[in-house]
Amino acid sequence: MEETTLTQQEQSTRAGKYLTFALAEEEYGLEILKVREIISMSEITSVPKTPEYVKGVINLRGKVIPVIDLRLKFSMEEVPYTDETCTIVVDVNGVEMGIIVDHVSEVLDIADGDIEDAPEFGASVNIDFILGMGKAEGRVTILLDISKVISEDDLAAMKSTE
Repeated sequence: MEETTLTQQEQSTRAGKYLTFALAEEEYGLEILKVREIISMSEITSVPKTPEYVKGVINLRGKVIPVIDLRLKFSMEEVPYTDETCTIVVDVNGVEMGIIVDHVSEVLDIADGDIEDAPEFGASVNIDFILGMGKAEGRVTILLDISKVISEDDLAAMKSTE
């Protein structure tokens, strides 16, 4: 009985507004409170000896912030950037950084009852970074916990690029 209450508390903390965006054919969502702004693609200065998905740094109004390509972070095929490709500036544990996505869709308000836990794929598949599966407007949106998408090692590597 206590376990059920905990699950209900966790679900109620997952409800809220999510910025949705596309990577390949899939739709993902980020908690709107973690999003600082959305910017068009700008010139990226590459930084040597960083993982492939760390594209480099950008100058955002005088502040240098690291940028990662979320497609590469998720082991997806790299594609050329288009006019719709943009960077979502997020706050991950106090570090401002940019994540490159194919395009931003909309802001969805997802209720408690419309978020389910991610399905189990077996012990060999890590899904800790998935906050849940949001059901809204007849489709499923993969809700990401950006602080788990970006690991502590990633943050340490990115802090060294600043």
